[in-house]
Amino acid sequence: MSVKRLVLWGFIAFSLAAYAPEPALSAPAPAVKAGYQLLAKPGEKITLDSDSYFIYGFEKQPKLGVAIMKVEIFNRNGKRDTSYVVKGDADMPSMRGAHSDGEKAYSLSAKGAYLKPVRLVMPGDWEVTFVFEKKER
Repeated sequence: MSVKRLVLWGFIAFSLAAYAPEPALSAPAPAVKAGYQLLAKPGEKITLDSDSYFIYGFEKQPKLGVAIMKVEIFNRNGKRDTSYVVKGDADMPSMRGAHSDGEKAYSLSAKGAYLKPVRLVMPGDWEVTFVFEKKER
């Protein structure tokens, strides 16, 4: 079995303030790293390849501490596709490397969702990267 690495999408800037119940000021979104594209909003379908799309978001409203990022992959018929390995990282672009865990794999849940804990240690803008690897048969 071979693995095809797909880094089709990979960058989302979000602020904890965006999830707060009261409006808060946020710094402008940081520049996108070379080779990455801004993703659509959480919960929206994003094309992964000609046969698949994914949806991402937090399981619950994020707050300081550990938040669980959830990625779900579906085929064009709307059935879950668990033939991918999903990896990713979270960091603050303004303090690059200070809060990064490094690129680590998401765990596949019994329901077929990919889950990864994200440590949010302070308010501000954060970026989350996604790397998708397709298991070829």
